[in-house]
Amino acid sequence: MDDFSAQALRARESEEAFERFVNDNKSYILGCASKSLKRFVRDTDDEWSVALIAFNEALRVYDPAKGEFGSFAAVVIKRRLMDEERRRIAHDVEIPVGPEVLSGEYGDDDDGEDDEHIGGRIKHSGGGQSRETAGSTPLQDEIDAIRSVLGRYGFSFYDLTECSPRSRKTKDACKNAVKLLLEREDLFEKMQRGRNLPIRELCDKSGLSRKLIDRHRRYIIAVAEILKGDYPLLGDYIKD
Repeated sequence: MDDFSAQALRARESEEAFERFVNDNKSYILGCASKSLKRFVRDTDDEWSVALIAFNEALRVYDPAKGEFGSFAAVVIKRRLMDEERRRIAHDVEIPVGPEVLSGEYGDDDDGEDDEHIGGRIKHSGGGQSRETAGSTPLQDEIDAIRSVLGRYGFSFYDLTECSPRSRKTKDACKNAVKLLLEREDLFEKMQRGRNLPIRELCDKSGLSRKLIDRHRRYIIAVAEILKGDYPLLGDYIKD
């Protein structure tokens, strides 16, 4: 057992020792929160309170038989912060285009035509705050990051409102195309090198129609890049 784990166990011997241990490890808690959210977290931020509660929770339930306390606490802190972030996104964070566009839940048609109301519904689905007034969030940071990646392919994250599949049949077809890209490293690398979807190879390997893949080319590229990269929040929207 490492020294940090031993200290954690001793801290549970009394409430005073417990509080002292938590106070002594404030920098560790902030470090875990910053690493989890991929941005600097201060003790004046709301995220600090979430991380502090999570650290207290980890300390109370820690079982040394399952590993070191430091690793366990870091996992609990990250989970609680991600849970809180998802709750905040669901209730009161507005962004110009929501990640829910990736689910394609905006109609049952499959004629490939644009729905002129999609953008408006997404834009006004939040709690009335603009991105400028709401401030940056981990989800917005992920969207900014993937926008940079998708820009290399010649389109924007916001273009996905026009090409996301809507019917179950088309969603399943796109899912198969993405799965093939993720399973075949050579195809994924070819996509990245050429900055375009290897449509012919995907058609040959999957049996999908060229028209379908070409119509949803941008969506397939975006989902593959998100699932292959480090975008946990956007990835959750896709998986859900």
